[in-house]
Amino acid sequence: MKVGFTGTRLGMTSEQARRIEELLIELRATELHHGDCRGADAQAHDIAWRLGLNVVIHPPVNPRMRAFCPGPCRPAKDYLERDHDIVDECEVLLATPRGPEELRSGTWATVRYARKIGRRFLVVF
Repeated sequence: MKVGFTGTRLGMTSEQARRIEELLIELRATELHHGDCRGADAQAHDIAWRLGLNVVIHPPVNPRMRAFCPGPCRPAKDYLERDHDIVDECEVLLATPRGPEELRSGTWATVRYARKIGRRFLVVF
């Protein structure tokens, strides 16, 4: 199963990271797509690699917050466009926001897009 991931640049809590690992196993994930930012994306990348998953990176055009994770990369795009690509290429989206839904959050914007197109998503608080 192809899984997309979005999370905060502040990183995941230990509980969120543990649950993401459990979900990747439960979902029988074979591939993880993420946006290559510091914080939660880099943590999810490490979890996926440890589990032996294929990882596909969707980097942002602006390299300021990039984690530069190793692996195959899609062409760099603006944040919103690459977030949509992550959702479009996955079967389920996993999200680890820092708190309740808010408007000025890339993580929540990605979840809203998944909701809009009818993509299955799971939010891990």
